[in-house]
Amino acid sequence: MAGASAWDRLWTPHRIAYIKGENRPDHQEAGDDCPFCRIPGQDDRSSLIVRRAESVFVVLNLYPYNPGHMLVCPYRHIPDYTQLTDAELTEFSELTQQAMTAMRAVAGPQGFNIGMNQGSIGGAGIAGHLHQHVVPRWGGDTNFITVVGG
Repeated sequence: MAGASAWDRLWTPHRIAYIKGENRPDHQEAGDDCPFCRIPGQDDRSSLIVRRAESVFVVLNLYPYNPGHMLVCPYRHIPDYTQLTDAELTEFSELTQQAMTAMRAVAGPQGFNIGMNQGSIGGAGIAGHLHQHVVPRWGGDTNFITVVGG
């Protein structure tokens, strides 16, 4: 991004704690290292779940790029989009649409970034459990690559 101005990037200093590994929820129990496997077992309010369906749920990102940043996740612990069943794929798409519709009604974003990073090399922070970002956007924000790819 040579020559890009500071206005071309979304600066989120509140995410520094996440990057440094600070303030993360304590989950020391054996086999309890995946937040997307752990979250559905908690109550909706404390876990930030905004929608539950049969095989997929939507949760607010604890370390958002923008206000209203949501994650669409299957309950099954799978790392790859191609591993979704047909039913999961349908629900994944439906909940993405519902998340966008709800956000438009509540906050009126001017656009969205929707995407996922597959594998650690693809930029996934939690590579073992598939999740899709739904990031509401307003004028003055940045581009898709900086938000989802970085």
